[in-house]
Amino acid sequence: MIFMIKRELYLSKIRKFIDKEEIKAITGVRRCGKTCLLKQIIDELEKRGVNNENILYVSLESSKYDNIKDYVDLNEYIFKQTENLKGKIYLLFDEIQLVSNWEKSINAYRIDLNCDIYITGSNSKLLSGELATLISGRYIKIDLYPFSFNEILEYYKVTNGNLTKDNEKSIFNKYLKYGGLPRVLDFDDDEKIDYLTDIYSTIVLKDIIYRNNMRNIGFLERLIKFLITNTGQIFSVNSIKKYLKHENINVSTNTISTYLKHITEAYILLKAQREEIKTKKLLSVNEKYYCIDPGFYQLQAGVNKSRGQILENVVFLELIRREYRVTVGNIGKQEIDFICRKHDKTIYIQVSESILDENTREREFNPLEKISDNYPKYVLTLDDWDYSKNGITHLNVIDFLKNENI
Repeated sequence: MIFMIKRELYLSKIRKFIDKEEIKAITGVRRCGKTCLLKQIIDELEKRGVNNENILYVSLESSKYDNIKDYVDLNEYIFKQTENLKGKIYLLFDEIQLVSNWEKSINAYRIDLNCDIYITGSNSKLLSGELATLISGRYIKIDLYPFSFNEILEYYKVTNGNLTKDNEKSIFNKYLKYGGLPRVLDFDDDEKIDYLTDIYSTIVLKDIIYRNNMRNIGFLERLIKFLITNTGQIFSVNSIKKYLKHENINVSTNTISTYLKHITEAYILLKAQREEIKTKKLLSVNEKYYCIDPGFYQLQAGVNKSRGQILENVVFLELIRREYRVTVGNIGKQEIDFICRKHDKTIYIQVSESILDENTREREFNPLEKISDNYPKYVLTLDDWDYSKNGITHLNVIDFLKNENI
């Protein structure tokens, strides 16, 4: 059933480059739907009349391709499979980073074959290594994320028909708890956590520990848990070091920085820098980290979870999914949760579980009121009452997630 949900946000970008020379590189956290997207691309190609024999899909996680270890093995396989084909060939490689020096092969196919190439990978640095200079400027990168709330609603409409407002609230609460990894939707509630646990463990083991040959596994797991359970909090490397020292864990700032780098490369955590609003200067210390999926937050925070934190996390994910460049605003001693820019568009957003309390309402509106420009400003909460004032729009979080025009 998951395959029936078209990832239209991403397909619309890819369609523009079908049959173009640019390599289509799709990256995202493990199990966010990269394989499914490749198969939807194959459907697009077949609808355009491409002969199925000219579409070569290679899933490098499959045991079928265990003998392909490096670019030499890959070349041998690809050239053998394509030697008798006529016309344009479409090459789709799933989890290409599993092939050593894969860039050499991809660059060679561009030259030696009449082909259109699509690759996926589970690491944000897939295209930043030394060998990646071989294909520099010859690719488009598409960041793929777990299902948005709208995609989840689409799934439930396909399976259950039209939804009521109460249905949407119930689905939203499940999204906050179990997240948007596509396969999660196919499991019963009592199976979802087991599935999330397996995926989380696989990411930590394969995409962080094995990939980077990390040895201090206990520290790595402690660091990830600390950052996820404190999602949306301001951190510096030094503040993390002080916390760990208080927990009798002594590590250098260099070690912390290295581990943070590997964690973010595997997409478990996403970083947001802070910005001084008046000067628009990015601050080099005290960043925020957000979890790639609400389900992972549920795993780590458990009974200690904060609804306010997870709401902020969900809004951050939606903003980057909509291709905003997101920073955390600093205005005097106050904070704006998100400054969001896209092309010539800018919006400011505050997120709170509720602003029914007058003091809370003042705390959320006051920083926005201090911003002198006329860009749109929003306060997002779970409240059903509308407290919009002074040009600042108050919206329910669900309404924001559903309105993709913001």
